Amino acid sequence: MKYVKQFMIIMGVCFLGELLYSLLPFPVPASIYGLLLLFLLLMTGLLKLEQIEETAEFFLAVMPLLFLSPSVSLITVMDKVKGAFLPIVGTIVLSTIVTTGVTGIVTQAVMKIFAKRKKSYDKGGMSQ
Repeated sequence: MKYVKQFMIIMGVCFLGELLYSLLPFPVPASIYGLLLLFLLLMTGLLKLEQIEETAEFFLAVMPLLFLSPSVSLITVMDKVKGAFLPIVGTIVLSTIVTTGVTGIVTQAVMKIFAKRKKSYDKGGMSQ
């Protein structure tokens, strides 16, 4: 029953993402609205990680299976994609490198910010 409750919470957040997609005039996919909503709920403490953790871990574990069908489908249309194969591979490689680089830079910046805050707390500069 615990897993059903966790599943229903996640599906509820997904439904709210779909609702936001229908109501808001922005060209943002409903799944992104759902992810942002889930993030905000977790960050504000309105939703505790323990309330969805096991089901979310299951979804993450089976996620690679969800990409299997589209990958196999690419094989069936390979003759249509042959002419654009190199640009597609180049785009994938370049975007992966850029994404990895930007992620590393942002992670380092966030770590520096948290290190400065920790030093400030350790020195007694800010009250808790």
